[in-house]
Amino acid sequence: MTGTATPRTVTTPRTGTASATPVFVRMKLSLLRNGLRQSSGRRAVYVLSLAVTMLFAAGQTLGLLALRGNEHAPAVIITVTSVAALAWAVMPLFLPGGDETLDPTRLVMLPLRPRPLVTALLVASLIGIGPLFTLTLAVGSAGALAHGGAAVVAAVVAVPLVLLVCVALARAVAAGNIRLLTSRRGRDLAVLSGLLIAVGAQFVSLGVQQLSRPDGLDVLNPVADVLRWVPPASAIDSVRSAGAGSYGTALVQLLLAIATLALLLRWWRHSLTRLMTTPDGSTLQAATRDDKRAARRSGPGPASLLPSGRTGTVMLRTLRYAWRDPKSKGSWAAALAVGLVLPVVSALQGNGSVYMACWATGLLGMQMYNQFGQDTSAFWMVAQTIASPRDAYLELRGRALALALVAVPYVTLVVLGSAAFRREWAAFPEALGLSLALLGSLLGTGAVASALFPYSIPQDSGYKNVAPGQAGLAWAGIAGGLATGVVLCGPLIGVTVWLHVAGAHGWLWVVLPVGAAYGWGMAVLGLRLGAPRTAARLPEILAAVSKG
Repeated sequence: MTGTATPRTVTTPRTGTASATPVFVRMKLSLLRNGLRQSSGRRAVYVLSLAVTMLFAAGQTLGLLALRGNEHAPAVIITVTSVAALAWAVMPLFLPGGDETLDPTRLVMLPLRPRPLVTALLVASLIGIGPLFTLTLAVGSAGALAHGGAAVVAAVVAVPLVLLVCVALARAVAAGNIRLLTSRRGRDLAVLSGLLIAVGAQFVSLGVQQLSRPDGLDVLNPVADVLRWVPPASAIDSVRSAGAGSYGTALVQLLLAIATLALLLRWWRHSLTRLMTTPDGSTLQAATRDDKRAARRSGPGPASLLPSGRTGTVMLRTLRYAWRDPKSKGSWAAALAVGLVLPVVSALQGNGSVYMACWATGLLGMQMYNQFGQDTSAFWMVAQTIASPRDAYLELRGRALALALVAVPYVTLVVLGSAAFRREWAAFPEALGLSLALLGSLLGTGAVASALFPYSIPQDSGYKNVAPGQAGLAWAGIAGGLATGVVLCGPLIGVTVWLHVAGAHGWLWVVLPVGAAYGWGMAVLGLRLGAPRTAARLPEILAAVSKG
């Protein structure tokens, strides 16, 4: 007798918010735990980072609570909260690999919808040292501003709002720019992050000096009047508004923060949808799209304005290295940024003079040193085209002209800005003349130093700029060349000083054309001296720059 088989009931797992969120939280905790198990050194670093962060957070919270009742407390707290939100916004751009567990590109193959995915990622993102630090900041800020029962109620809503807005802002920025951050340009941005932090530290130091004055905190009041309506600072300021009896204002400020959170989540969800549905660079559709884009950009462009022949070719190659090679780009960006920051900071501090603009000249002129080392091992291709001193001269001239193409207008703008900011228009011609003379001298000495003291620049490290064993060559070339360049400007400096001492201020304008001609002459002389040495020492140069 044949029995009847009973059909089985097949249950399909449901992927909703309630099921996805605990999974992502457990995944984050598991990955964190497994990462700490890899080595004792990693555990020690993590524990030390956590301890230092918590000590700083505790001190910060106590400091904020100590401001309770102070007239400047709202301005300080609003500014600090806004700076913290700004840090959350820019952190993914500088540290794209800081939290690989939440990289959205790793989730594109999973059968998850963007809405529950956003919720799960948001909850998982609350686990970490950064969110814990932000939470203590929000608690301390709310505690310093809470006066009365209404303020406490507003604080209960405001504290989690600040944390959620900061975390959602960071994740939305990361998801919206993930294609950039995982590309070559994103890696270049990470290389330049140290420079931006160093430049920002100068302005932070300047701000601290301003705030250290007896009436320095008064400067924050107009800034806070604007920031109190910008989320998430608006949520914190709603605590003060509620304590002062302005219930309508407090409600509007909370609603602004809630609306901002909703917009950030919507942007985040839209970015995740685009990541999961748009073809990336490995697909045929993306390749076709890139080919069309390249075809549109294949026109003459600015490169057609460069001189013809070897000079234009070398100029174009040098400029492309400066734009595409991470080491060259970092060096150029550091020279441009620091050369601009130093005159600005000195002017804001009330010291220095318009001659501080010569820093921009010196830092850019240093790019001429070790020209062949910047090519690394690819210099052997250039070496095949140098068969005579004439070839070497054209090679060096093209590199010098590419640098001058950027340096001359940049130095002119820096000197002009310094003179305008300090209202020292009379000093503009002499300062620009001395700057151009210094630039030409550095171009000339840089050409000679590139031939006599070449060294390799390692490409496998973002922090080493000299190969092991070649530090002496680097110091000899750069320090000796800079000192020689400054000494070569001695006659023009002497003439400028003599005109000042003699009271012939009406003739100081002559320093500008004389300085430009003097710099041109020094550059040509250096190229003429460096070319035969380059041709004669070509095997040694090739061996030195290929060492790393």
